[in-house]
Amino acid sequence: MEKVPRVGVGVVIIKDGKVLLGKRKNSHGTGSWCPPGGHLEFMETIEACASRETMEETGVKIKNIKKPVFTEDFFIEEDKHYITMLVTAEWDAVEPEVKELEKCERWAWFDWSDLPSPLFLPLQNHIDKGYHPFT
Repeated sequence: MEKVPRVGVGVVIIKDGKVLLGKRKNSHGTGSWCPPGGHLEFMETIEACASRETMEETGVKIKNIKKPVFTEDFFIEEDKHYITMLVTAEWDAVEPEVKELEKCERWAWFDWSDLPSPLFLPLQNHIDKGYHPFT
């Protein structure tokens, strides 16, 4: 099987000055904190993927999705390569709940100045490049 990069889409959701993060399990990055997200499907826009993945994982509705920024993410131990699009969106409705019990321990709202640790590699890479959801 040919190894090729995958495209991931992460969604930083803002509500009342906080962002939504979930604790990953049973996948690369287990134990790290990340926003909702997943794989971009064939012929799907980044915005549609952001809305779909957020709904599938949390049940949350989002609005005002901003243009994405991206990073190149190399998961050396897992032998994976991703191009990760990160969008910022506003919370619209419904409180988050764990919809994919096998993939996420819990969802929580965090102040950007007090994020949990460790962060999922793509989110950390975005932050290291200067990403800030409130600018």
